[in-house]
Amino acid sequence: MKRRTRTVALTATAVAIALGATACGGGSSSGAGGGSPTKGGTLTILNNADYDHLDPQRVYTTQGSSMDQEFVRTLTGWDVSGSAPKLVGDLASDTGTASKGDTVWTFHLRHGVKWQDGTEVTAQDVKYGVERTFSPDINGGPPYASQWLVGGADYKGPYKGKDLASIQTPDKYTIVFQLNQPVADFNETTAMPGWSAVPKAHDTGATYDTHVWSDGPYMIKSYTKNKELVLVKNTNWSQSNDPIREQNVDKIDVKFGQEQAAIDQQIKSDAGVAQTSIMQDPIAGSDLTTVANNPSLKSRYYKIPAPGINYLAINTTRVKDIKVREAIEDALDKTTVRGAFGGSAYGDYATTMLSPGIGGYQKFNLYSTAPAGDLTKAKALMQQAGNPKPTMSLAVENTTTEEHFADAVKTSLEKIGVTVNITPIDAANYFSTIDNVKNQYDMVWGDWIADWPNASTVLPVLFDGRQIKKLPQSNQDLSYLNDPAVNAQIDKIAKMTDIKQRNTAYGALDEQIMKDAAVVPLMYMNFSELGGSKVGGVIPDPILAEPSLVHVYVKH
Repeated sequence: MKRRTRTVALTATAVAIALGATACGGGSSSGAGGGSPTKGGTLTILNNADYDHLDPQRVYTTQGSSMDQEFVRTLTGWDVSGSAPKLVGDLASDTGTASKGDTVWTFHLRHGVKWQDGTEVTAQDVKYGVERTFSPDINGGPPYASQWLVGGADYKGPYKGKDLASIQTPDKYTIVFQLNQPVADFNETTAMPGWSAVPKAHDTGATYDTHVWSDGPYMIKSYTKNKELVLVKNTNWSQSNDPIREQNVDKIDVKFGQEQAAIDQQIKSDAGVAQTSIMQDPIAGSDLTTVANNPSLKSRYYKIPAPGINYLAINTTRVKDIKVREAIEDALDKTTVRGAFGGSAYGDYATTMLSPGIGGYQKFNLYSTAPAGDLTKAKALMQQAGNPKPTMSLAVENTTTEEHFADAVKTSLEKIGVTVNITPIDAANYFSTIDNVKNQYDMVWGDWIADWPNASTVLPVLFDGRQIKKLPQSNQDLSYLNDPAVNAQIDKIAKMTDIKQRNTAYGALDEQIMKDAAVVPLMYMNFSELGGSKVGGVIPDPILAEPSLVHVYVKH
């Protein structure tokens, strides 16, 4: 999923690697505050931009998914309170039962889970919620439902009275999914917000973002886009049937619109409301080194290694000459690029699209061996291409960090004769803009967090060229790579049941994709946020690479 600056078998090795890295983070455990949580008070969240979506069937950013955990319950979920993330039943009473060679999955719902109006959450509500995913008006979310559910390729959603026959509800507490292929880790997919319930009577369609009906501990009291979201307690939520969340604070007040650097300084000051505040967006690149190296901030500094990649996507349908794309790979100075995001504290230089800690990762480098680039090699490639002097558009978020990144790209590419025109896009609308196939950008900045630490949630989502036509408003293939050999290998790997064999194949596929020079991997990411001294109960979420707020409280 995307992380605005943005997981199904989670193998034991992948979990151990991911969590081992997390344990090294500066504030990975100290932010919990110790002792018993106190009740009451208001938690303030300061974010530089609004969420792209909160509608559970549309959300596909880590910030939005993390916030949804406060008022949206999924069939399964991750308990991240222990030494390793543990898959548990959330709406479901357990993690589901597979049959018929992992092509049929059955879940039984907990009895007595209530909506905010006191009515019971039913299997029919879950079916309706998942069916919303298929509506052209409900776009932006992950593609797994349309890829895996029988009949999903042709289904257009429930708004014209049609249901999807491959989702069955034999009674109010049972839901069965019929898949078109074996998916051994399907119950980890169902931990994502798209596999949640929506009450048909309260569905407002494309505007559901601001009216999400709650079956979690909090509910929306008010939501003014780009300004403020206020959550209050859902009095019909019960701790006894929720294994993941707590309901400690009285209110969560999310404020949007300040520059990230101003948010950094406000929370760093730890004065007044800043003491009970936290951020969900990463610390600004200009502040990161200072904050990371300040021992007085260690107890409230959260550094969470992410199973993900920060990258530059090159539109292969617009930049058609592979020699030019290869020249961009070699010319880009990653030292100045990483500097824009905060330097070494942000992450290590990347040469692959799979990051360390993800099943299938293999270390290789097809382009410049020096992070600062290889201009001699890049210029030779441009000469082989006929020495063009192209002008290219680059889309980035309208944040100071992103604009510094864009300047670094512009400076690098000018040295090989490429003129770069920078287009900043409002951060709240960035991904919905670049995911729309009607965009006209030659290059875009992107980042990607594995939906769970396995290559199956990275390479097929980012490089299956068939999704360009299939998902025109929520296309994640930002490079528009549509290589028949890559597509065929994605299909072949999907049928492999041996995890080791599958991971080896994904590593080879990563290298095959990099030979197309469609993306420039930049950094394997860490995400760093800051909280106030009176914020307790915060734990690292290694699945979303976010500070988890499901146990949050404020100290009195």
